[in-house]
Amino acid sequence: MITASSGSHAENNGNEVPSLELTPLIDIVFIVIVFLLITANAPLLKLPVNIPEATENPSADVISDETLVITVASDQNSWALGDDTYEEWGELKTVLLGRIQSKQSVLNSLNISIATDNSATAESLVKVMSFLNEHQLKNVQILMQQPE
Repeated sequence: MITASSGSHAENNGNEVPSLELTPLIDIVFIVIVFLLITANAPLLKLPVNIPEATENPSADVISDETLVITVASDQNSWALGDDTYEEWGELKTVLLGRIQSKQSVLNSLNISIATDNSATAESLVKVMSFLNEHQLKNVQILMQQPE
């Protein structure tokens, strides 16, 4: 039987009302809030890349007389320009420079297509792209095979 007394709760013999300790809960909530604030403001590292959107019927443009097709082969440092293959980057660079200079009058309408093998190294592709960037050639497309 519970009797009412005018004293404190400690005087009740085993009839204390359990209380919830909120201090650990508040500590955990503050830790979660601090963690979220720190991770939400973390800067993301990104590289801007302009990728064209796919269309219903993807296809390469018709290759005209003013198109240079550069193939990056899967062999170690192997490239092809049209039907000619080059094992050395210096050889390809010299031939490309000659072709670009010979088409200087139509440089704005010169199309360059880069076709890469799936197992070609990224270094070979980057060499070609940086060369084209150095010579400010803007009409460049990378040919890709559509996944089946």
